[in-house]
Amino acid sequence: MAWWKAWVEQEGISVKGSPHFNPEPDAETLYKAMKGIGTNEQALIDVLTKRSSLQRQQIAKAFKAQFGKDLTETLKSELSGNFEKVMVALMYPPYRYEAKELHDAMKGIGTKEGVIIEILASRTKSQLQEIMKAYEEDYGSSLEEDIRADTSGYLERVLVCLLQGSRDDVSRVVDPALALQDAQDLYAAGEKIQGTDEMKFITILCTRSATHLLRVFEEYEKIAGKSIEDSIKSETHGSLEQAMLTVVKCTRNLHSYFAERLYRAMKGLGTHDRTLIRIIVSRSEIDLNLIKCQFQKMYGKTLSSMITGDTSGDYKNALLNLVGRES
Repeated sequence: MAWWKAWVEQEGISVKGSPHFNPEPDAETLYKAMKGIGTNEQALIDVLTKRSSLQRQQIAKAFKAQFGKDLTETLKSELSGNFEKVMVALMYPPYRYEAKELHDAMKGIGTKEGVIIEILASRTKSQLQEIMKAYEEDYGSSLEEDIRADTSGYLERVLVCLLQGSRDDVSRVVDPALALQDAQDLYAAGEKIQGTDEMKFITILCTRSATHLLRVFEEYEKIAGKSIEDSIKSETHGSLEQAMLTVVKCTRNLHSYFAERLYRAMKGLGTHDRTLIRIIVSRSEIDLNLIKCQFQKMYGKTLSSMITGDTSGDYKNALLNLVGRES
């Protein structure tokens, strides 16, 4: 069934790159678009949103070789606002982009726990290893050490546990007896007692495989008479609650989780543009088409239509190009 897996993965990709790719003409197009007074934003969109991440890296090399300038820095100097943010985000190799998002979430006053939780709970073991490597190369420090320094208590333990990649994300085998025991342990650690044994929740949620956890959640509901989500909401609060619920959501349906994040980024007053950009850019070569399908199922509207209603101008056009056509 390897062909089926490869087909599904390819179908999930919304940005597949140019089949007849040549970095030199692309670099020249970008240079002309930013040369002199004014910028041809549409030319930038047409090139950068229609090339794969690997192709963009080759364009950057060609741009440097032909014109002696750094493409990312040139984009920063020529553009502004959210359009600049999305164009610059496209120029980072995937793991370096995620490392940057984590670094930015921790630098300065306050920590954006939601960003850290989103990235660590939704990536595979191998992806997390690449992100940690990129982080250390770019910022000269350990991602784990920086997370430990910036968070505390049970949230720190959840994040470090996720980062260490002790979850089995390959196995599809479930031991029914162990699943039942885990469900009983979770019940005993929460609903059954006064207070909560947070470490028991953390250990099971952050170390078991997704397939195993789905069975645990079924057994838990039979024992407790309520979902694991409802128990987490009643037993925890704040960032710890958010982290645990994110692990559960990513376990149940990763595409639903990202669809919900995108919807919440645009719902209500104002748009959380950084979340919108991060998810669309980082998932465009992984599973954005599948997220789009889930979005429409969950909210009765296309992702494109919501982007159209919540953004404008070149920023909107860039996002729509990355999302691709929708019926």
